[in-house]
Amino acid sequence: MKLTDIKCKNAKPLDAPSNSPRKLADGGGLYLWVMPNGKKYWRHRYKDIRGKYRELAIGVYPEISLLDAREATRKARAMLRDGVDPNRQKKDIKIQRQQEAGNTFELIAREWHTHKKSEWTEEHAKRILDRLEKDVFPVIGCRPIKEVTHTHLLDLAKKVQERGANELAKRIIQLSVHIFQFAVITERADKNIAIDLKGLIKPKPTKHFASIEAKDLPDFLRALRSNQARLFRQTQLAVELLMLTFVRTNELIKAEWDEFDFEEKQWIIPAKRMKMNRDHIVPLSDQTIFILNELKELHKHPTFVFPSQINRNNHMSNNTILMALKRMGYQGKMTGHGFRALAMSTIMERLGYRHEVPDLQLAHAKKGDVARAYDRAQFMDERIVMMQEWADYLDAIYKTGEVVPFRRIG
Repeated sequence: MKLTDIKCKNAKPLDAPSNSPRKLADGGGLYLWVMPNGKKYWRHRYKDIRGKYRELAIGVYPEISLLDAREATRKARAMLRDGVDPNRQKKDIKIQRQQEAGNTFELIAREWHTHKKSEWTEEHAKRILDRLEKDVFPVIGCRPIKEVTHTHLLDLAKKVQERGANELAKRIIQLSVHIFQFAVITERADKNIAIDLKGLIKPKPTKHFASIEAKDLPDFLRALRSNQARLFRQTQLAVELLMLTFVRTNELIKAEWDEFDFEEKQWIIPAKRMKMNRDHIVPLSDQTIFILNELKELHKHPTFVFPSQINRNNHMSNNTILMALKRMGYQGKMTGHGFRALAMSTIMERLGYRHEVPDLQLAHAKKGDVARAYDRAQFMDERIVMMQEWADYLDAIYKTGEVVPFRRIG
């Protein structure tokens, strides 16, 4: 007779001194084993494909009910009809789950990072790994990648967004897209779930860097060159060079002497330090070369144009320029990046240059095939003239105290 729930519940072990289990049959090879200690286990007895009797452990009663045990038996018999050994299948599933448990998000992310590192600059590779280690791995790094859900990723990104790092939150989603794609390709994830989240982190309205306008140049130049703020001479010259060259602040403070060709009057910023990962030429005006020579004599540093005042093995801090502008009374009115906007607008409006020439000098990001064929020396003749005229124009404003249209000689 088949088992019932009452029979299973009331089943007792064999009388002592027997150490064997009592086996209660339900039919179809299903048994309830009642052990001498009173614990109860479901077993399915079957013949494997070679005709040998085997037993499949189904689970513990009452955690596995009689109905559940019968369903497990039915599935095992169906596997046998298809030529699949249920014990072998069980072991394969166990191994697969162990492998999946070991394929954590962090493990796969680090593999992806190592795979892609050769395509990036050293600085970019470090920045990506730092971002993952700081914001991602502590939250979902230990989870098997197949168990990471949309909610996990979205909650992670929103947590970053809540601290004001909106752009970083978007980049974390982008990184997750690449990591999941790598996991899919290497057959450790079934689907790239991160793609579904693209666009859910909305960008904040663009906040432009504070910048003075051309009309403010006379007062600014007087404040800088009179040095009433009592800036260090190196800091004063750094602000002056930032205005003359309008490079990014990071590009200026990390400048090294071997990047300068004084004979050709060029500063070639190497690709590894450029946002677009390609060399960038900055033509040097006479005024710029004069300042560079003064800097050489000022600190005689063998490597950095702007060495740190605290640690001569390092370059000037990015915060130095901002603090200098603050001491000059321009906090909230001007930033290091603001010199780029100032130069762009003034060179077009006052010096009469078309947009393409100062735009190329700014090394702005371009899109499409034209950008990929970008020539670092494009419009170079015009850019050389423009950089000298820009320096002369600033000197003229300082001397006259007026902002007027620039008049070319000849």
